[in-house]
Amino acid sequence: MEKAILVHLATNKKEKEEAGDSMEELAGLAAAAGAEITDKIFQNRPRANPGRFLGEGKVEEVRERKKELQAGLVIFDHNLTPTQQRNLEDDLEAKVIDRTQLILDIFAQRARSNEGKLQVELAQLSYLLPRLPGKGISLSRLGAGIGTRGPGEKKLEADRRKIKDRIARIKKAIGGIQKRRAGQRENRRNNPVPTVSLVGYTSAGKSTLFNNLAGERRYTSPNLFATLDPVLRRVSYPDGLHFFLSDTVGFIRKLPAELLTSFQATLEEVREADAVCHIIDASSPRSLEQARAVDTVLAEIGVADVPILKVFNKIDLLPGPEREDLLRRNGAPEGRTLYISALDGQGVPDLIERLREILFQDYRPFTLLLPRDREDMARSLPQRSIILKRRERDEGLEFKIMADPAVIVSYLPFLQKGEDRW
Repeated sequence: MEKAILVHLATNKKEKEEAGDSMEELAGLAAAAGAEITDKIFQNRPRANPGRFLGEGKVEEVRERKKELQAGLVIFDHNLTPTQQRNLEDDLEAKVIDRTQLILDIFAQRARSNEGKLQVELAQLSYLLPRLPGKGISLSRLGAGIGTRGPGEKKLEADRRKIKDRIARIKKAIGGIQKRRAGQRENRRNNPVPTVSLVGYTSAGKSTLFNNLAGERRYTSPNLFATLDPVLRRVSYPDGLHFFLSDTVGFIRKLPAELLTSFQATLEEVREADAVCHIIDASSPRSLEQARAVDTVLAEIGVADVPILKVFNKIDLLPGPEREDLLRRNGAPEGRTLYISALDGQGVPDLIERLREILFQDYRPFTLLLPRDREDMARSLPQRSIILKRRERDEGLEFKIMADPAVIVSYLPFLQKGEDRW
């Protein structure tokens, strides 16, 4: 485990007020990457030093603390320029990484699918490319601890030209992924079954809720970015109505631009969803600030016209009277804010019912009996309705469906009335 010192610079009043919370989050990120936090150092100054980010006196303080604590890693809660990073490594005689590099390192550890690995590698190489000159970060050191994982010690990436070639190949591969996903989304658009995306700040409990709704036993952890690769599962109602649920990577403040760019193929799933559940940690004292950070990312990726439910999770960690008051609020007609505990299920039925109202508000149940000589209509039915049940009768094929009444116009001659015989 690498010993690390964390450094924060505040240049205005807002940054001073948020310094403690920001450093606590950075400590969580560093711990998730496998670092042992030995000290946290703060500085206030009107602007960052263009050459060394910190003032000379503070650089000397960090160097002395590094020697005293025998720390080999210094992590800055900011983005450093290539020049600042190289100068700091020279002055501190230690490995220096910034917030972006730390987050990329965690993503490199957590990526499991081929798609996730490609996206992370693209983000890392895009970040590292301008930092190649000099004795700062070099690809020969990749794989040697926090901030250096991912692409690996590949000789073909030993110079700038070869790295650019590698980036081009990755972009082409990701382009293929985007094309396949676009085809899948087009198929879903031609299919009336809607999709719901779970989004939220990392560690808000998205995966726990996913498990609850989809009946899964996926890995969950309080660690930041415990799950990375997106997953799609079917969620069914007792009457057979159903939707697809997708879990996505957790967001965070100051999410690296390289990740937003690289993960476009994944984030497209959120933009194309029929509804979005924004999961918020109700037990966190920074819940509203975290929610604003997620809202910012959603705006950046173009989620505008999609219905969004604000879902405050982890109410089981709140005092009993407060928890009961919040649960009562779930009954508000057409409310877009709900309170749940994904862990013990409190409020989850309210969420499921609210999603039904949003996703299927125009849907109605119908029973159709299609003659055997109308196989063309039987084949097109799954693209125009959600089939709850199907059975063969002497007269033909009988379907119990949920559909928008506008769809049924062309099926009126085959519409069955009377008691439900199912």
